[in-house]
Amino acid sequence: MLQAEDFDEYAAIHVDSEVTRFTVRAQLSRYDAWRHMAMIAGHWVLRGYGMWGVFEKSSGHLVGRVGFYYPDGWPAFELGWTLGRNFWGKGYATEAARRCLDYAFDEMGRDHVISLIDPANVASIRVAERIGETVEGEVEVAGYRSLVYGITR
Repeated sequence: MLQAEDFDEYAAIHVDSEVTRFTVRAQLSRYDAWRHMAMIAGHWVLRGYGMWGVFEKSSGHLVGRVGFYYPDGWPAFELGWTLGRNFWGKGYATEAARRCLDYAFDEMGRDHVISLIDPANVASIRVAERIGETVEGEVEVAGYRSLVYGITR
């Protein structure tokens, strides 16, 4: 789980509008990044699972967050990922998402997992496809159209 000491790096990732344009769809201020990180921490308390911080082994730096999201009213149990721009293209999202998917099936007993992806987010579509997810449909969430990628155990 993300810890308070991870906040500076978390905020640096989320103030980059290129990173957040397909997730929260706005550049986050430091204050909003704190609220966002607190929401992710609260998800763990309320659901017993959530997003993990992903750290680069060689440097120890926070790469981003990968894990599960299923707030009230959400379409289904979701596997999501957001990485800092400095870490794009290194395979970290695919590696972490694949491990999370195994965890969802093997440890959590989930039979089906989705990922909601903006149709213009080509990089995330590639990650979803690499972990075996396929398009299952479309949904509107919070006023935005998303492709529903999914995989069944």
